[in-house]
Amino acid sequence: MYRIYIIEDDDKIGAVLKKNMEKYGFEAACATQFRELMPELEAYAPHLVLLDINLPYFDGYYWCRQIRTRSSVPIIFISARAGEMDQVMAIENGGDDYITKPIPLDLLMAKIKGVLRRVYGEYAAAGHDGTAVGAPEAELNVQGLRLHLGRGELVWQMRKAMLTKNERLLAECFMRQPGRIVSREQLLEALWDDVQFVDDNTLTVNVTRLRKKLEELGLPKAIETVRGQGYMLHLRDEREGADA
Repeated sequence: MYRIYIIEDDDKIGAVLKKNMEKYGFEAACATQFRELMPELEAYAPHLVLLDINLPYFDGYYWCRQIRTRSSVPIIFISARAGEMDQVMAIENGGDDYITKPIPLDLLMAKIKGVLRRVYGEYAAAGHDGTAVGAPEAELNVQGLRLHLGRGELVWQMRKAMLTKNERLLAECFMRQPGRIVSREQLLEALWDDVQFVDDNTLTVNVTRLRKKLEELGLPKAIETVRGQGYMLHLRDEREGADA
């Protein structure tokens, strides 16, 4: 079942949208934390986002940019703004489509189904691993080590470890580039956000914590330090260790 995340501060409009998403067989949730949307969005791990422009604290363009730094999930703007420049800005900030209020529900559903079909369904372009390009990855898997992005949960051979936000971001960086050196600059960039600057010492502390959790799962020395360059994720097969 596809999950739709509705970012709309008008409760009545949000409720109507949610009801219609469910009517058509989708799961839907409305945003509640407009000061900081990302934790709620990432926990829900939607397949598509409906995003208003006029929101409390920060506008929809801002949140679209924030989402795009972490996800390629499809985003359809819904707004009372009918100007051409508003639509141009929505697309330039990372949106996939735009629909004006009052919302014609039949047209909105057609657009949603079309985007979902293009990104995840029959028209989706397949990546090298067979998954649809652009699909929000619920899970990363490297040699049996699995990272659930929505829950921040790391799993290895039936053992689980819950990660903090920073630990999850680091694990994601390493697992997207297994066996390759990931520079400290790349990792610092992954941890830094618009609110908090992360220094080199914070990076070291979080890498150490992630190493410890991997060790608790049964993967000691999974993250290697490459002096002067950065770190590398290297999962040794148990047979490899035995042969050594």
